[in-house]
Parts: sequence; C-alpha cells; structure tokens
Amino acid sequence: MKYKRIVLKISGEALQNKKKNLNHDPEILAMVADQFKQMLSMGAEIAVVVGGGNIFRGLAGANSGTDRTTGDYMGMLATVINAMALQNALENEDIQTRVMTAIAMPAIAEPFIRRKAVRHLEKGRVVIFGAGTGNPYFTTDSAAALRASEIDADVLMKATKVDGIYTADPVKDPTAERFETISYQGALSKQLKVMDAAAFSLCMENDIPIVVFDFFKKNGMVDVFKGKDSGTLVTHG
Repeated sequence: MKYKRIVLKISGEALQNKKKNLNHDPEILAMVADQFKQMLSMGAEIAVVVGGGNIFRGLAGANSGTDRTTGDYMGMLATVINAMALQNALENEDIQTRVMTAIAMPAIAEPFIRRKAVRHLEKGRVVIFGAGTGNPYFTTDSAAALRASEIDADVLMKATKVDGIYTADPVKDPTAERFETISYQGALSKQLKVMDAAAFSLCMENDIPIVVFDFFKKNGMVDVFKGKDSGTLVTHG
C-alpha cells in the first residue's frame, strides 16, 4: 500500500441515484463498503468527510432567498444525515464506525475531538466526519483538508465523477486535457474548480498530497490506496 491513513472526501451527490429518485443508493453504499473492507484488510486507517449536496446546499439556498449563514448550517445538517446513512451501510457489512460532528449532537454522534478520532483510526474503525468545519462560509472540501491536517493523514482522496483533474470540464469540453500530476500552486493559479482554494492552500501548507479520482471506477479507491496509476496527484511538484 502507498498510504496508510487516508481521508476520503465524498460529495453528497455521489451517494444519490437521480434516475431512481434515491438520495442514498444502496448499491453505491455497498460499493463503498466493499472497497473499505479491502483497504482495512490491508491495514488502512480510513476517515471520511461527506458532503450534503444531495439534500441541501447552503449556497443554493442563499440563491433562493435563504440567509447564507442559515443555509450553510442547514447544509451542515444534511452532511450529518449522509454520515449516518454511510455509517449504517458500513455497519451492515460488519465495519466498525464512528460518526464525529463539528456541531455537538450527542444523541447521534460524538463531538470531534482530535485525539479520540486518531484513537478510533488506530483501532481500525472508520471515522465519518459530519457537519463540515462547524462554521458557515466553509465548504466540505475545506473540512476535508482541515481534518486531514489535524489527524496527520497521508493523503486526501477526492472522489469525483471523472478520472482526475482536467483543464476544463471534460463532460462539457471534449478537448479538455487531463493532468497526471499538478502542483498546488498550479491548481490555484489555474483556478481549477475541483476543490476550493482554501482546501488546496491548507493541503499545501501541511504537505498533504491530494489524489482526485473517479469514484465510480471499479475499485478506484483501492487502486489509489495501493498507489496504482489512478487519477491526478496534486503535490508540491
């Protein structure tokens, strides 16, 4: 394995199936659980930051008249719903988990405490971080970079619908070119939208490599974990 302690960032939209009108597709959740089992058996320590866009996105709420701060808190609650759905799917496959949230809600999750999170990882539990950073105006990408920094992760794996970072959206622009590797500064200067600037900057400051990969590729997460050619690697270059 190339990495040991990983933080996986999954968007809320990655969990849904619009064709079946499902916010949480059981087949997608089962696919995640299967790959986690493989990585855990190889000694991985896995933490997950999940978005909430399949339920509510703060910025979209602001565009429709919701106060931005209120909308962002609503979005944080959506990430907790997704964290609980992922937890349930993993535990159905006998994977031990803990949900930790940036906003205290002790009836359903533990509050985020760095030392406890690290201890859970060392014991082989998957730690799912919910509620973003606990602050409005910060994305779950920033939350993933923050948590990766706090727990001394070896890599931040960013799950997307395409196989890496491109010069433009490859779905909309067939001439878009894929980067095999790119520096943090290059990603920032080119204003690549795969992650926000705060997330890139935080990983750069703490020397945490980012791998952007195709979430829906068979065993895509496992390939990244093993260090196989998969996705785009963002480092100091």
